[in-house]
Amino acid sequence: MNFENVTVAQEGNSYFDGAVTSRKLTFADGSVKTLGYMQVGEYEFGTDAAELMEITSGEVEVKLPDSDEWITVNGGESFNVPANSKFGIKVKSLTDYCCSYL
Repeated sequence: MNFENVTVAQEGNSYFDGAVTSRKLTFADGSVKTLGYMQVGEYEFGTDAAELMEITSGEVEVKLPDSDEWITVNGGESFNVPANSKFGIKVKSLTDYCCSYL
C-alpha cells in the first residue's frame, strides 16, 4: 500500500498499554485511515463509524457483531465492521493493519 497527498498526525494512538498502536492519516478529500500494529493478545474495540480493517501482515481471529463464531483473517485479507458496534479480535502473531473509516 502506498498513499499520496496525506497528512499524518504527529501524535500516535496507544491502546491496551501499548499493545495496539495507530497513527491517523487524513487524505485531501477528508477521508481518514489509521495505520498501526497489534501485538499478540485478545482485545475488544468499539466503532463509531463503519470500518474496513485490512490486515497487511499477521494473523487474527475476529468475532464480529451478531456472530458467535471467530473467523481467521490473514495478511492480505480484510473484514468489515458496522458503525456503532463492538468486535473482538484475537491477535495470533504481530499484525500490521490499515483501518479505513467508511
